Amino acid sequence: MRGGYGGIGLVFALLSAATFAMSGPLASALIEAGWSPAAAVTARIGTAALVLTIPAVLVLRHARGALRHAAGPVLLYGTVAVAGCQLAFFNAVAHLSVGVALLLEYLGSVLVVGWLWLRHGQRPRRLTVAGAGAAVLGLLLVLDVTGSGDLDVVGVLWGLAAAVGLATFFIVSASTDNKLPAIPMAWASMLIGSGLLIVLGAAGLVPLQANTSDVLLLDHATSWLVALAGLAVISAVIAYVTGIGAARRLGAKVASFVGLTEVLFAVLFAWLMLGQLPRPIQLVGGVFIVAGVAMVRLDELRTPQRPEPVLAA
Repeated sequence: MRGGYGGIGLVFALLSAATFAMSGPLASALIEAGWSPAAAVTARIGTAALVLTIPAVLVLRHARGALRHAAGPVLLYGTVAVAGCQLAFFNAVAHLSVGVALLLEYLGSVLVVGWLWLRHGQRPRRLTVAGAGAAVLGLLLVLDVTGSGDLDVVGVLWGLAAAVGLATFFIVSASTDNKLPAIPMAWASMLIGSGLLIVLGAAGLVPLQANTSDVLLLDHATSWLVALAGLAVISAVIAYVTGIGAARRLGAKVASFVGLTEVLFAVLFAWLMLGQLPRPIQLVGGVFIVAGVAMVRLDELRTPQRPEPVLAA
């Protein structure tokens, strides 16, 4: 990594993590105002796709045929990593605090290690095993299985489903078989994801309930348009674009490692915007999860560089 170039990439990675982290509090505010999680997801990625349309079309002018050749990865990315992951996360937020839901989602990084081991024979080393163990211990503490608090099993299952979506995000993004530039990749995937949710909503399979009631942010009543604009423009468009810039400057592994700070940003924003703060034992569990995932990423960075596994379309 080159000095100044890598420094810009680090700034982009932190900005991406911070803007992605805002999605939880903003979505939670809409859900509390009567929006269904599916409606919040559809509005977010649909609006973001519209904002990205012109940049994506301009990029595709210089990459003719790339979208057609990447149809398989785009379809998988749009249905699982974009629509599925966000729908699962927003449903988790409807049952759990934002911080706990995001901590569960980020177990997806551990699932990536398991996938690379089982599918591609990349056996994890001791540091990775130790990190996975720390993450599992952190999960038990976050769930507070020995405590007296009620455990919302539905929320936990949605959080784990979001972890699967996040793992798919990393696996598809790292594929060397996909030559489609990142901006049209995000744009096309958002179109697929929002279109799929609209179809499911029209068929009555997922509830698409929305209203124009004010939402509560920073202890003040605010227009729903403010929350939606922040959800689509800040935590989707800016988050994806800066994430793309970070990955191109730092590489996928380093950028994803820095992206773990999203957990910390999310807990901070949930506290400032919604007044949510996990219980002490859950905070300790969060530390274990972040430390465990960081150990996994550190071990990957110490591994001799090899081409990322190709994802068959």
